[in-house]
Amino acid sequence: MQNENIIKGQGAQRNVINRFDRYTYEPEDEDLETVKTSFTEVFPKTIVNQVKSEDLPMEYSMNPYQGCEHGCSYCFARPTHEYWGYSAGIDFERKIMVKKNAPELLEKFFQKRGYKPASILLSGNTDCYQPAERQFEITRKILQVCLDYRHPVNVLTKNALVLRDIDILKPMAEQNLVSVSLSIPTINEDLRRKMEPRTSSAKNKLKAIEILSENNIPVNIMVAPIIPGLNSDEPLTILKAISDAGAQSFGYTLVRLNDTVEPVFVNWIESAFPDRAQKVLNLIRSMRGGKLGEKRYFDRQKGEGSIAEMIHNTFKIGRKKFFEGKEFPKLSTKNFTGAKDQQLRLFD
Repeated sequence: MQNENIIKGQGAQRNVINRFDRYTYEPEDEDLETVKTSFTEVFPKTIVNQVKSEDLPMEYSMNPYQGCEHGCSYCFARPTHEYWGYSAGIDFERKIMVKKNAPELLEKFFQKRGYKPASILLSGNTDCYQPAERQFEITRKILQVCLDYRHPVNVLTKNALVLRDIDILKPMAEQNLVSVSLSIPTINEDLRRKMEPRTSSAKNKLKAIEILSENNIPVNIMVAPIIPGLNSDEPLTILKAISDAGAQSFGYTLVRLNDTVEPVFVNWIESAFPDRAQKVLNLIRSMRGGKLGEKRYFDRQKGEGSIAEMIHNTFKIGRKKFFEGKEFPKLSTKNFTGAKDQQLRLFD
């Protein structure tokens, strides 16, 4: 059963109070359904971020956009919008900041004296292939810079738009410079429309795996997040589907609702699934020591209790059944010299 008053096409159903605001007010809800997406150009001084989290495998990440149109209510990046004075709710999905100077900043980063190359995650926070990318093509230009400098990059996205840039990804893959991680938390299309309303369909994501694999571009899948009571019955079905499509590896995470992600998700689940909202929230609490969030390194990945253990065991079974013998390649840094190879240019 679904609430008829739910705002379709977005995850957040309202703006939530910014935790950094000195003064607070109750947001007006009357016009939220008609809020249009706006784009604001920002001018960062750097584009590559050093990842300091102890339980994350990457050293660097970069994000050409701040905010994300995909509309996932559980997105861990929502609270970062508050640093800009916006809400983690609808503002996060409708007020997008665009870093048009990202390719130039990346080139300067590669030219730094003494820089030792290490694979960069694109994106570590907000999706580099969200709908805005069709208009601005910042991600495409970033990939071209990586190809020019022969620098490895891991692409993480929920959007099959990544296929648009296969003309760059293919020559990068030939030099072992790129991999693509697609996020597929569900292949139930009805659930997908509610969980991540403006992402690519499950069918298109599976097709993207096939096309990328056919072009020898390594594909990893993030089955994330697992939300008990919503998609926790799908792991084996998803793992079979992505393995059949050509994925070489997968990862997964358990949902955690930190800071202002919590009120956004709670409001969404109560609107989208009013008949089972409390059950889902209680199941999440059972994995998080009675809370909905978890910030402690390593513990935030594992969860606790019987539900978390069941999910972990299911993925162990799926790995053995569908991915035994498959190996994901490590990207190469050996050809990076800090200088551009003009012969690799595909466009100006």
